[in-house]
Amino acid sequence: MNKSSNKSAKLTSPLPHREGPGEGRIVILGAGESGAGAAVLAKKQGFDVFVSDMAKIAPRYQQMLSERDIPWEDGGHTEELILTADEIIKSPGIPDTAPIVKKAIEKGIPIISEIEFAGRYTTSKMICITGSNGKTTTTSLIYHIFRDAGYDVGLAGNIGHSLALQVAEEPHEYYVIELSSFQLDNMYKFRANIAVLLNITPDHLDRYDFKMQNYVDAKMRILQNQTADDAFVYWNDDPVVSRELEKYDIKAVKYPFSELRHNGNIAYIEQGKYTIEKPEPFNMEQESLSLRGRHNIYNSLAAGIAANVAGIKKEVIRKSLSDFPGVEHRLEKVCDVRGVHYVNDSKATNVDACWYALDSMNTPVVLIIGGKDKGNDYAPIIPLVKEKCRAIVYLGADNTKLHQNFDQLQLPVRDTHSMKECVEACYELAQTGDTVLLSPCCASFDLFKNMEDRGEQFKELVRNL
Repeated sequence: MNKSSNKSAKLTSPLPHREGPGEGRIVILGAGESGAGAAVLAKKQGFDVFVSDMAKIAPRYQQMLSERDIPWEDGGHTEELILTADEIIKSPGIPDTAPIVKKAIEKGIPIISEIEFAGRYTTSKMICITGSNGKTTTTSLIYHIFRDAGYDVGLAGNIGHSLALQVAEEPHEYYVIELSSFQLDNMYKFRANIAVLLNITPDHLDRYDFKMQNYVDAKMRILQNQTADDAFVYWNDDPVVSRELEKYDIKAVKYPFSELRHNGNIAYIEQGKYTIEKPEPFNMEQESLSLRGRHNIYNSLAAGIAANVAGIKKEVIRKSLSDFPGVEHRLEKVCDVRGVHYVNDSKATNVDACWYALDSMNTPVVLIIGGKDKGNDYAPIIPLVKEKCRAIVYLGADNTKLHQNFDQLQLPVRDTHSMKECVEACYELAQTGDTVLLSPCCASFDLFKNMEDRGEQFKELVRNL
């Protein structure tokens, strides 16, 4: 424990949900980017703050907390310092089944996300993006457009810097925020001025009792608190979204988009033209879009609508959609080795993302798949794997489920348990003109720190071939 700045726990009345000087005790569980940022904002607002992390806190976050005289501990939780909280801000990575969280719930302590907390202390415009696939690309593209337009904009949520830290120390007029279902779970009064819902396909079902509807309900929370002054941008052809929208009284202005002009879509591709009908008519040549592939048509349409709603000039939107460089770890071209293309799609942590990656391939593929399974149903990609793939390389601590699903295709298969083994297997299997595609369908935590670590190891080993 950081004893030099530790304060004793104290009981106070429940915290009012309002802006203004804080009264009461706030405990932050998890001291990564979101947790450390929430602690800084809570301290600035005058709360009695304590930070606790089961793991080791990274040195930069230790320094951030200690410099601001915020007490913290790592390597375990001290219950008497946590369960006296009036409110807990929980890292999205911590499940409700964690013992300390279960005890807090039993005591009736309110638990919120960092985004929810930060939203109390800013009146800035919030552009929020969620979906099972395409979140990071769309969020990054919207941020790219806003920044090119000269808007005072911050990037937050799953990418960028902590929203709470920015609100505390580097406030912006606009925030573009990527929201996961885990963050949405603990958001209650936060309001998205522009909400973007890209799609909903099975993902993270291990966190939702393996019940798809629980996961769907979390995604739909992006609509809560929207008013008639707000905008709701969504993919109109997503069957889950279409079904769910019938259950909601949506007050925001709807901006549905699709690949084709039909069913009330206000944005689409028609005769090679990228078109947005409202709020301001806009079009450009589809060939001028920097992002390629069917999935990126949707991402580009969603981003263009959000920028249009925000009043950004057409020439800026057109330029930014044309020169966006893309996102690391998402269909990222690594290099060519002996006539074989290597592509890093480590962000493809669910089956649907892998489907879109395979769909965009125009050469025979050596597919790298595997990791920590999240309740995946691999059936949707089996026809594409059969059509597109020359071979499959399994990469995971336990590849049993992959064998059960894909060995039936009678493709050449390699079983690997490290990135070094995996890249060596790909090098042996791939032929000139092929693409080696890392698109794992799974989380990375069985063998890697995170999906970025998985992608970085892949790129380094490939470049050293």
